[in-house]
Amino acid sequence: MALTSTMRAFELDLSDTDRGVYEALSLRVAQHPSETDEHVVARVLAFALSYTEDLAFTQGLASSDEPAIEVRDPTGALRLWIDVGHPDAARLHRASKAAPRVVVFTHKDPTPWLAQLAGQKIHRADQIEAHALDRGQIALLAAAMEKRNRWALSVSGGQLWVTVGNATHEGAVTQLSLPSG
Repeated sequence: MALTSTMRAFELDLSDTDRGVYEALSLRVAQHPSETDEHVVARVLAFALSYTEDLAFTQGLASSDEPAIEVRDPTGALRLWIDVGHPDAARLHRASKAAPRVVVFTHKDPTPWLAQLAGQKIHRADQIEAHALDRGQIALLAAAMEKRNRWALSVSGGQLWVTVGNATHEGAVTQLSLPSG
């Protein structure tokens, strides 16, 4: 019998002073049976940290040809490709050719990933934005995640505070540079 996705609801109060974004977001996130709680949390944080009006989750892990999150213009053209995790060089190369803006959020140690990318051919590698989310913060949020979640997110100076109930979890969002090929 095939396993089905778990639906999770997130009510987010986003206050991103770095970008001047203040929104109340209501998200329904399908957690693929093979997806870890940490990956779901990273997807939700990537969505919030990148929020624009036309931002949307895709089929994610269910489709290897799509980003985790995207923005398409009214004609259907891909404008923004957001991946979560450690995409390989071939995927980044394809993403950079498919969309004018590519962003990666990693919730794992980025050191081995960056080493793996060194010397690989990646189209416009110097223009790909990469960010490391705080692994300790991700672990705490994953442990607190439920089917229905109400989180308050505050972003300022590259720091991210997420309040869940009475607990606030602080972490850094560190900008990374992809190695040049």
